[in-house]
Amino acid sequence: MSSDKTTTTFAPRHFRTLEQSQRESKVRSDNNVIIDFKRVTKTYNLYKNDQSRFLGLFNLKKKGTFLGSVNAIDNLSFKINRGEAVAFLGHNGAGKSTTLKIVTGVTYPTSGKVVIKGKVSALLELNAGFDSKLTGRDNISLRGQAIGLSRKEIDKLEPRIIEFAELGLYIDQPMRTYSSGMKSRLGFAFAVSMDPDILVVDETLSVGDKNFRKKCITRIREIMQDERVTVLFVTHSAEIAKEFCLRGIVLDKGKKVFDGPIGEAIAFYEENL
Repeated sequence: MSSDKTTTTFAPRHFRTLEQSQRESKVRSDNNVIIDFKRVTKTYNLYKNDQSRFLGLFNLKKKGTFLGSVNAIDNLSFKINRGEAVAFLGHNGAGKSTTLKIVTGVTYPTSGKVVIKGKVSALLELNAGFDSKLTGRDNISLRGQAIGLSRKEIDKLEPRIIEFAELGLYIDQPMRTYSSGMKSRLGFAFAVSMDPDILVVDETLSVGDKNFRKKCITRIREIMQDERVTVLFVTHSAEIAKEFCLRGIVLDKGKKVFDGPIGEAIAFYEENL
């Protein structure tokens, strides 16, 4: 990003030139961009079996085992400003999850450039990244270190996470003794106990019993009410999209086919896809 310095006189504000105003507006806008995708493509190579897939990592493709390549997202570009709430709409396989996995750092683009500014908290794959041999408490520390938190930050978060997860004495038991629901509780508690700059939410999440799910939804709403937090929301529901988001990006076969106000995005999605 560049911000060329210009010589200005002590003239009244309304005497500034149009060129100066446009340049300053662009600088302010660029400074406000928190997510920037530039011509991003993610390609997956498909193989007949796991052995062939492993060999493919070293560009060793045995005849008849390589099935082809698929672009999960294809030449995708968009910018999202700080504080925006954006819904990603599209059928299964449209590229929504791949896009958000790139935002969260779970996977990386094959080509193109991605710029993410700020701390990301994701409500996607809640059970991922836990060590079943460690206790829930130890896994909080492990996951915190994995995302670059300091020991002081982890110690500050730990009581909040434990209180939200409601696991009782199980928090000090190995996670191999946890049910899938208990693991999801801890994963969700970790994600929502942070103070993220970017929150990524998958509406298909189902965590715990009815009362705990209600508690989760309440916490998501609290985070989204903070105007400094940027929210990316994956949904198939027009009503949920309208409730939470002001902007919609519609994806189809890995390509962006619409980007605009949420009402127009929903109408495009329902009429064309």
